[in-house]
Amino acid sequence: MPPKPLDYVSINENVKKAQYAVRGELYLRASELQKEGKKIIFTNVGNPHALGQKPLTFPRQVVALCQAPFLLDDPNVGLLFPADAIARAKQYFSVTSGGLGAYSDSRGLPGVRQEVAEFIQRRDGYPSDPELIYLTDGASKAVMQILNTIIRGPEDGILVPVPQYPLYSATIALLGGTLVGYYLEETANWGLDTKELRRSVEQARYKGINVKAMVIINPGNPTGQCLSQENLREVLQFCYEENLVLLGDEVYQTNIYQDERPFISSKKVLMDMGPPISKEQQLVCFHSVSKGYFGECGQRGGYFEMTNIPPETVDEIYKVASISLSPNVPAQIFMGLMVNPPKPGDISYDQFVRESKGILESLRRRARIMTDGFNSCRNVVCNFTEGAMYSFPQIKLPPRAIEAAKQARKAPDVYYCLKLLEATGISTVPGSGFGQKDGYFHLRTTILPLEEEMPAIMESFKNFNDEFMEQYEDNRGYSRL
Repeated sequence: MPPKPLDYVSINENVKKAQYAVRGELYLRASELQKEGKKIIFTNVGNPHALGQKPLTFPRQVVALCQAPFLLDDPNVGLLFPADAIARAKQYFSVTSGGLGAYSDSRGLPGVRQEVAEFIQRRDGYPSDPELIYLTDGASKAVMQILNTIIRGPEDGILVPVPQYPLYSATIALLGGTLVGYYLEETANWGLDTKELRRSVEQARYKGINVKAMVIINPGNPTGQCLSQENLREVLQFCYEENLVLLGDEVYQTNIYQDERPFISSKKVLMDMGPPISKEQQLVCFHSVSKGYFGECGQRGGYFEMTNIPPETVDEIYKVASISLSPNVPAQIFMGLMVNPPKPGDISYDQFVRESKGILESLRRRARIMTDGFNSCRNVVCNFTEGAMYSFPQIKLPPRAIEAAKQARKAPDVYYCLKLLEATGISTVPGSGFGQKDGYFHLRTTILPLEEEMPAIMESFKNFNDEFMEQYEDNRGYSRL
């Protein structure tokens, strides 16, 4: 009897190839342990509210009123909601075609796209066209939509940093393209070297791969580095010379924990460079409500902005967006509120600043606690988390631990992370899920656990790690670097 269409042997081979380590073996095992009653600390995914971050008051007030517009007609609404939240809810409700339950334009609500354009112009000092901004169900859908437009088949390559966020490797595999990795330099705080970019592109072209795009994640995920203005200029010049579209994943742009390298957008640097490159270099940038001090992951709100993309291609992107009819409308309101928050003088301004500033200051302290904690551990070394939401320590596994992993038929870092999970309940992601140089092992953890819980979590990690190293090291010890 022939296999049925959805039997495993019959399904799309690209679906089988796509791997997403953030919700992979470690996460599944953690979920099993949780069902068995073990306390699990899910640091495997950048999910702020799940780890205790409180929602900002003003955005939730506005969206609550939009979701229940009958409250706006209640004479007592002013007793529960501030006047500026009521005014914003009325404004957003007026630009929908029937409230939050109605489809919007496939590109998103024009009023919100205008707010995004004004935000970009304030941030960068250059005009932004709302017709070239598309609102999406999270930045992930935006990335998938653009990669789907670029990739025609296995001969098309996408230049992606290693380590990388597995959204890229999974989507490229799903679309049948080829991932072309370029290594970030761990000893230079995960720096980006254009010599490595050229090596990677030349090697790919030698194999017959047509490299079409380059991805940067700034600030970095999982590596937490922030790209300097000079580094961004080098990247843009490289893409211009090599005829690559640059895809700028900038979802962590407000998550900055040091003052030496503030976030600078790819678009601003491109415009600063002037003609001809500013008029010709193709660029697509992504942002999201899931990160920063909003942390509204479950709302699924994102956008992408296109620069120097031909009108015919924009029309095709619009056509494909129309297949899904509309991005989710409540998330579009969250996006509008993120890019256009309360202003000085507004009733909710002081509370909004207090809440958002408190979150970012706490994250800065947590980044330091986690980095210092990892660096106090035996055979562990970790660069400081300059931005984003993650630490990515290197774990120097002794040969006996590597052999034990081999016997267990596990990758060495998977073996280590599983042991960590079983012993402590800390759910992380092995570095192999993001890519790493041969012979090197890492794990990724978020810096999102509540600040008051962080010392105990790091102590638990240290106790496990040092006992693990004691168990697997021989009497000669094992060097840290």
